Amino acid sequence: MNAADDRGPGQDGADPAAEREPSVGAEPSRRPEAAPYHHPAAGWGAARSVTEFLVRERTLLDGPRAILRMNHENGGFDCPGCAWPDDTKGLHLDICENGIKHVTWEMTRKRVGREFFAAHTVTELSEWSDFALEDQGRLTEPMVYDEATDRYVPIDWQHAFDLFGESVRALDDPNRAAFYTSGRLGNEATFLYQLMARELGTNNLPDCSNMCHEASGRALQAALGTGKGTADLKDWEAADALFILGVNAASNAPRMLTALADATRRGARIVHVNPLVEAAATRTIVPHEFLDMALFKATPTSTLNLQVRIGGDMALLRGIAKAVLEQSAQDPKALDQQFVDRHTTGFAAYRDLCERTPWEELERQSGLSREQILHAARIYREADRSVFSWCLGVTQHEHGVDTIREIVNVLLLRGNIGREGAGPSPVRGHSNVQGNRTCGIDHRPAPGFLDRLSAVCGIDAPREHGKDTVATIEAMARGEVKVFVGMGGNFALAAPDTDYTYRALRRCELTVHVSTKLNRSHLVHGRRALILPCLGRTEQDHQRGGLQATSVEDSMSMVHLSVGMKKKPASRHLLSEPAVIAGLARAALPDSATPWEWYVEDYDRIRDTMAEVLDGFEDFNRRVRLPLGFRIKQPARELVFLTPSGRAEFSAAPLPDVLPAPGTLVLGTMRSHDQWNTTIYSDNDRYRGVKNLRTLVFMNPDDMRARHLAEFDPVDITATARDGSTRSLHGYLAVPHDLPRGCAAGYVPEMNVLCAIGDYSTQSDQPIMKHLNVTVVPAAQSDARSRLCARIGSGWEAA
Repeated sequence: MNAADDRGPGQDGADPAAEREPSVGAEPSRRPEAAPYHHPAAGWGAARSVTEFLVRERTLLDGPRAILRMNHENGGFDCPGCAWPDDTKGLHLDICENGIKHVTWEMTRKRVGREFFAAHTVTELSEWSDFALEDQGRLTEPMVYDEATDRYVPIDWQHAFDLFGESVRALDDPNRAAFYTSGRLGNEATFLYQLMARELGTNNLPDCSNMCHEASGRALQAALGTGKGTADLKDWEAADALFILGVNAASNAPRMLTALADATRRGARIVHVNPLVEAAATRTIVPHEFLDMALFKATPTSTLNLQVRIGGDMALLRGIAKAVLEQSAQDPKALDQQFVDRHTTGFAAYRDLCERTPWEELERQSGLSREQILHAARIYREADRSVFSWCLGVTQHEHGVDTIREIVNVLLLRGNIGREGAGPSPVRGHSNVQGNRTCGIDHRPAPGFLDRLSAVCGIDAPREHGKDTVATIEAMARGEVKVFVGMGGNFALAAPDTDYTYRALRRCELTVHVSTKLNRSHLVHGRRALILPCLGRTEQDHQRGGLQATSVEDSMSMVHLSVGMKKKPASRHLLSEPAVIAGLARAALPDSATPWEWYVEDYDRIRDTMAEVLDGFEDFNRRVRLPLGFRIKQPARELVFLTPSGRAEFSAAPLPDVLPAPGTLVLGTMRSHDQWNTTIYSDNDRYRGVKNLRTLVFMNPDDMRARHLAEFDPVDITATARDGSTRSLHGYLAVPHDLPRGCAAGYVPEMNVLCAIGDYSTQSDQPIMKHLNVTVVPAAQSDARSRLCARIGSGWEAA
C-alpha cells in the first residue's frame, strides 16, 4: 500500500465509502414512507412483527419453542440480545420482540457451506448488501481465503489452527496481534480468550465497550470506586423516581418496558431525557400481560419528557443540582447533608460551581427552559429514592465521562447511593458486554488482577497497557498490528470511519473471525483470512464432560447460566467458542502448560479457575446454579468507596459548549427499531414511523425549511473532523422529525463513515458517534434522486 492509500476519506477530497455502488442480490426498491407513530410501544405491533418474522424465517416450530425456554432459570437459555436482567418475580414470558428476532435469526434453516463460497468470489460478495450477506444463513465449516481464486475454500480445523499459530509465532512482538471481543461471548470463553492473549504477551484486547460504555466505567470508577452501576432490578422496583437519559428502551432494552409500566402503576414518576421522544417514553402494552393485550389497555411510561439538544444532558443535570441546592436554603431536607458529610468529598467546590453557573447558560446549553429544568428538579427532590439510568446517548460524546460524573453528583446530593431503590444504572446493549470486562477483556488491566492471573494460571502476564478499538485500527493502518482476531460481532461495520477501518484491516497479514453468520468483516480481510464457525447460544454444547452451560453477566451485575435448547447444531463441524479458543491457543502456544483441552472437556473447570482469579466469583460453580444466579458484590453498594479519598467524590467539571456553529447541525447516530447492532432485519423503523428506508437523515422541520428542503428531498451530508478533513454521504433523504433545532439523526452502521478515526473522546477514547458536526445541503447531483431510488431497500428487506 502506498502513502496515498494510508489517507482516510476526505483527506484528498474523495470518499470511497460514500460513493460505493448500490448492493446487489436484493429485493427491488420500495417507496419510502414516514409518519408519526402514535401507538403504544410493544403490544400488538410487536406481536404482529414477531409473527411475520417467524413466518419469514420459516421457524414456526423452533421459534415458539425458543420463546418458551428463553430467560428461564431451569433448563432454559439466556437471550443473546440485550443485557437487561431476568425478571425477579418468576415471570414465565420474560421476552421481547427484538430478543425473539435475534434468536430466530440465529436459528434459521438456511446454510452457507462450501458450495456457496465456490459459487461466489469475495469481490462479488463485497457488492452484496449486508442484509443479503447475513440472510444466506448459518456458516457450516471453517474456511480460508484463497488469493488465487478470490474465494473462501474449506479448511479443516487443525490446519486452520496451525495457520493462526504459525502467523502468531512469526511475529517479532506479541503486540503485533490484537484480540477483539463483541458482547456476545460468554464468561468462560472470555476468560480463556484473555488468558491466551496474555500468555502470548499482549494486552491488546479491544472490545465493543471501547465504543459504547467506556465512559460509564471510567466515570463510575473515578466517582465511586466501581466501574459498574450499583442499582439492580429490585431497586428499579422500589424507586420513587426513574430518570432515563439517552436510552431508546423500546428498541434497545425492550424488557425495560415492563419495569416502566410497573413503576407507573405503583405511583413512581418517570423522566425521559432524549432529543427524540421515543415510543418507550409514551405508553406501552406489555405483551405478556394478556388482559391488557385483549383490552388494548396501554400504560403510560412517562411523567415528563425533556428533549435536550444533543449533548445537553450535562447542563440539565447541573440545573437539577442547582435547583436542589437553591431549595435547600429554605428546606434543609432537599439536601441530605448528613450523607454528604459522612460519605463524600469535594462538595464545597461543586456547590460553588453550581451557584456560579447562570441559569441562562444552563438553558442555552441544554436547549430547555428554566421551567422545564425546575420541573425535573422538583420530581427529583420530592422522590425519597431515585434511580438514574443512561445509555449511548450520554456516553458517545467528548464530555461523556463528565456527564456521567454529573449524574453521580446529583445522586450524591440526596444520598441516592447504597440504599434500596436508588443508584446509578447504566443500560448495557449486548448480552454479556459487562461480563467480558469483568472476566478480563480490558486493555488497561488492574495490577491486582494481573498478579492473581499470573499466580493462579502460571503465566507472566504483561503489564504494559494494550490498545483499545481506535488505537488498534490506527495500528493496523500503520502496519504495526498484523494479526487481528474477532470473537463475534461485525468489526468492520461497527467501527468508526468505515473506509479507514477497511483499509486498516486489509493491511493485516491475517484476519480471523469467529462467527455464526457471514458478514461484512469476512470480506474486508487481510492478506490471509480465516472464517471459523461456532455454536450459537440457542444450540446445545456437548463436550467430553457432558452438556455444558455458559455464564453471562447482565447490566446489573447478576451472573447466571445459559444452556442451549436446540439439540442439533446448524452443522456437525461447528465448535463451541471455548473449543475454538483452546485450539487457537494450543497452536500459538505449543509449549504452554495451560490445560486448554482439559478446560474444554468441562466448563466447571474453567469456572473453578475463574473463582480463584476474579473478585466476586468465589464459589462460582455453586452460586451460579442458584435460582437467578448471583450478584457480584460491589463495595460502593455497601457505601465502601475504593477511591483515593475513600469517599464518593464530587466532580467539578466545566460545562461543555455543545451548540452547533452557524449553518451546521449536530448529528447523532442510532439504531432503527428493526435492527440489532449491525444486524438489520428490515428497512423499517416502526416506532419512528419509517418504512422502506435507511439512507435518511432526521431533521427538525424548521431546519429543513431553512435549507429549502421538503420531505424525502435528497441531501448531501458532510461531517468535518477535528483535523479539518471531511467525510460525506450523498443522496440521503431528509425526513422531518420531532427533535430540537440544530440537531439531526441517522442510522448506524451506514453513518459510521462520518465519524473520523481521530474524533474520539479524550476522556474515554470512545468514538463520538453521538456528536458529529455536519452540514446538510440539497444534493448537488441532478440525478441524486434516481441514484437513491436504486438504493432504497436494496437488500435490507427480506424477499
